[in-house]
Amino acid sequence: MAAEISKLIGYEAPDRPVSWLKRDLILYALGIGGGDSNDDLSYIYELDPNFAAFPTYPVVLTFKGDSQDVNLFAETIKSSALPGLPPVDLGKSVHGSQSIEILKTLPVASGPGWKWKTKYTGVSENKSGVVITSENLLVDPQGVPYAKLYSSSFNIGMKITGDKFAKVIAGPPQAKPIPKDRKPDWVVRQKTSPDQALLYRLSGDYNPLHIDPQVGRAAGFGGTILHGLATFGFAARALISAVAYDEPDTLKFIGVRFTSPVKPGDVLETHVWEVGPGPTGTGTIEVAFVTKNLTSGKDALGGGIAYVVKAQALLAVM
Repeated sequence: MAAEISKLIGYEAPDRPVSWLKRDLILYALGIGGGDSNDDLSYIYELDPNFAAFPTYPVVLTFKGDSQDVNLFAETIKSSALPGLPPVDLGKSVHGSQSIEILKTLPVASGPGWKWKTKYTGVSENKSGVVITSENLLVDPQGVPYAKLYSSSFNIGMKITGDKFAKVIAGPPQAKPIPKDRKPDWVVRQKTSPDQALLYRLSGDYNPLHIDPQVGRAAGFGGTILHGLATFGFAARALISAVAYDEPDTLKFIGVRFTSPVKPGDVLETHVWEVGPGPTGTGTIEVAFVTKNLTSGKDALGGGIAYVVKAQALLAVM
């Protein structure tokens, strides 16, 4: 049976076309809280001389594809049979982790020919379920990669071998432990709005969990919750604001684990520690961070890691 599961490792799904316009970039930036500061103008105002895509924008493309209309969420995440796995029960599948490495700055409009490439790089089983990890590449019409993303889903109750099993051939960098002997180097507080999920969903993730209170109650959340990737975007904004003076090209990599839900209107606080230099040749520092939900008292994002160009380094080259 383990040999059957291993067939998933390295499996490449068919490429999918993706596209975006300036309007899509603005909607995404507003969905992750852009607009609460004049420093956000370069992400939300198309006539700003520095108008640019917020660096984490590619995370929405797995849902949006190349459509400019609303979509049926179940269709966007419907997967054909994956080798070695039983059918995925979407009602019992949750987003476990997400990372993105920004390889090149996105154009403000894609034009035709961009593709989303998916390869499965990990599968592990325990008594609670199965974790599936995929590697995604956003490539331009010439095949040049602009972003590399890793995403994992936890499929609650899924059984394959009925025993422990794990095989992983590729994945993102993992966070260093949060320093326990010192306070964070930066703390950023952000308030989500009551309509945050209504706005974020316009970027392409139309899961009814984020708009229909009845669906949220049925799922055990007591009502609607904010998209995990919206909270991910809030954390990215916090890092860029605190560490790098709101320069969009300074964020090179960010990764998190989703640890507890956020409800629209909740207050978030991201605590950030500098833990060393980033990868050689990037001019970055490595930070570890956690995003706390001050409203619920729980951590919303854990295992936070990012490579960011620090503000002093920016000043040195200006």
